Amino acid sequence: MRDLGTGFGYLLKGQRWMARHGRQYGFGLIPGLITLVLYVAVLVALALWGDDLVTWTTPFADDWSSPWQGLFRGFLTAVLFVLALLLSVLTFTAATLLIGQPFYETLSEKVDRDVSPDGTAPESGLPLWRELWISARDSLRVLVRALLWGVLLFALGFLPFIGQTVIPVIGFFVTGFFLTEELTAVALQRRGVDLRDRLTLLRSRKTLIWGFGTPLGLSFLVPFVAVFLMPGAVAGATMMARDLLGEETEETEETEEDTEREGAPGGPESVDE
Repeated sequence: MRDLGTGFGYLLKGQRWMARHGRQYGFGLIPGLITLVLYVAVLVALALWGDDLVTWTTPFADDWSSPWQGLFRGFLTAVLFVLALLLSVLTFTAATLLIGQPFYETLSEKVDRDVSPDGTAPESGLPLWRELWISARDSLRVLVRALLWGVLLFALGFLPFIGQTVIPVIGFFVTGFFLTEELTAVALQRRGVDLRDRLTLLRSRKTLIWGFGTPLGLSFLVPFVAVFLMPGAVAGATMMARDLLGEETEETEETEEDTEREGAPGGPESVDE
């Protein structure tokens, strides 16, 4: 159980790291904002025309008498919207990371250098298009796994009592695991760790992963929160990836003078960016 607190600690460390690097944080918001606009547009369209879609896909219910037709189609419309919300939570991180891949790679490298005892960071050596392809391919494979879990948990949700108590809790832990996989993939992929090995690595420290990803997944349910937490989540996931691989990490605390110097024009962050 100690790992639960450690995982949550990495989530907080990542947010504190971003608070000390204001310019990096500002750039980190851009991918999340773009993704948020796209997702909100889809959900609004689904809310406005979801009932029309359900009506079109259930012609066999056209002749049903009232109130059964309305109840049946209303239930399907609600299920469709709930599934869309679940899918948006599961895929938001992957989509944001894909859109913001160049920045998050730079951010992750900067975190690595900042906490590494020797001030170095691993580099993939791959061209950008290759990194984008690997990231998109792995995200799709993770999404398929997450969807299978989502369908299973949704079906189990109809079980009396258990479906309304135990299953939602399991769902949050599953969501937290896959969110963490996507976030740690930025640092682990740069180290040449493929998807299969990443999943094995994360499963070996499940409580650590749940401590990081489950609170993050819960916070993502609050509108707009995911956008503001994403940069810090990437920073925290990078630190946790070092822990998973047994790499040494040096705690760094910046003085107020250091922070102001980084945020100043021509400071270290300006060079990195």
